[in-house]
Amino acid sequence: MTAEGRRHVEERRTRTRALFPRGGKGNEEHGKVGLEHLKRAREEKEGGERNEGSVRAKAKWREEYEYAASVAEARRDGGGGSDPASASASASASASVEAAAAGPSSSSGSRPGEKGKGKKASGLALALPPASKPDGGAREAGAASTSLSTFSAPSASTHEYSASVIRRQASKWPKPVWHAPWKLYRVVSGHMGWVRSVAFDPSNSWFVTGSADRTIKVWDLASGRLKLTLTGHIEQVTGLAVSPRHPYMFSCGLDKQIKCWDLEYNKVIRHYHGHLSGIYALQLHPTLDLLFTGGRDCTCRVWDMRTKAQVHVLTGHDNTVCSILSQGTDPQVITGSHDSQIKLWDLVAAKPMTTLTHHKKSVRCLGMHPKEYSFCSASSDRIKKFALPSGKFMHNTIQQQRSIVNTIACNDDGVMVTGADNGNVWLWDWQSGNRFQEIETQVQPGSLDSENGIFASSFDVTGTRLLTCEADKTIKFYKEDLEATPETHPVRFKPPKDMKRF
Repeated sequence: MTAEGRRHVEERRTRTRALFPRGGKGNEEHGKVGLEHLKRAREEKEGGERNEGSVRAKAKWREEYEYAASVAEARRDGGGGSDPASASASASASASVEAAAAGPSSSSGSRPGEKGKGKKASGLALALPPASKPDGGAREAGAASTSLSTFSAPSASTHEYSASVIRRQASKWPKPVWHAPWKLYRVVSGHMGWVRSVAFDPSNSWFVTGSADRTIKVWDLASGRLKLTLTGHIEQVTGLAVSPRHPYMFSCGLDKQIKCWDLEYNKVIRHYHGHLSGIYALQLHPTLDLLFTGGRDCTCRVWDMRTKAQVHVLTGHDNTVCSILSQGTDPQVITGSHDSQIKLWDLVAAKPMTTLTHHKKSVRCLGMHPKEYSFCSASSDRIKKFALPSGKFMHNTIQQQRSIVNTIACNDDGVMVTGADNGNVWLWDWQSGNRFQEIETQVQPGSLDSENGIFASSFDVTGTRLLTCEADKTIKFYKEDLEATPETHPVRFKPPKDMKRF
């Protein structure tokens, strides 16, 4: 060992003996003095490291401050110093920058140099867009709103982060439209059996109903009085339609008969023969002299109403065709069946264009919006909305009507009504599929409690009155409550988390 080394060891021994003397009085006091000396030495060492880290932090924040100040000054000069709005915005930006720059000095008591304990701090700088010209012209796209940029403060640790905002994704579900609730204002009785079908006169002065008592009754719409009773069917009358271009009315029933009635003489003038079993659906083409019928023989037949000729037989369903829609553009015919399928037909080729298999239960009714190019299908599993002409699935209704839906109708205001076999009438917003009202019909005296189903429903030509045909042998009239407001009857809407694709 060299002389310098021996001298160094001797100094350490002397210092240790002075701090911790062996034996003698005051040993405990000497020990305390030694511990305080070591603690003071450690604090001096850490204070040096802290001061060094604070200096580095201040230098970094000073650079950020100078950069932000230069940006604010450049934008203030570019936006015109005479603009008071620009001057106030630049002043607020400078104040924000100075407050951010003062951050490290105000927190100099922290210990960023300590491993694993350095606190990460993030500063916020307000980046303002250039002020608009006095003439009101826009500077550039994207400079119309104030943006908030973030930067992270340096720390002794090697990991740095920047604050970020995660925005909640907006719901894609259509927002519902407010509709006034509907109320019952009239009940008409006269049939001796279930009321199975209803149709309105194009002039909106009368309507007709078909019943299980094998009769067709004509009623005055304004007063609800019975005007006429037509007989001729030998089974239940399941379908009715009134021609908008001819003084004809068409009816069909479970007796496999299709009749054309002359409304001027109230007599049958034509019969259409061809179905092999009972007929459940009847529809008229809106622009052509064509008649569509569907029945238990799993076919949809197309008739020329003038010559009684059968134009096409649309085959492809595996069960009863119980609902038909018709429109003036392709697909001109849409059918729903108990085989849970919906078919969109090419009327010229008499072949299906598209087959929709979204339902798992029988499709008992179809409904089309009077103005929109879309339609709805109702089943005991779901009520679904489809777009035309492709038949693309749009969405389900939000709530589920857990019953067998027999009828569906829609008016120009976007109010859709569905009637079920349990006697409930549900009113929906067509756009969003949100149910805004549920009406539980009351069974009329003289009927069994079990006979409270709804078989048919329809809006009048104006869409302001709703008629339901029920199993208690009555026809019920509904109209909007004119005293209702969005404040008294607010929309209760809770969109689902995701839009179902099937």
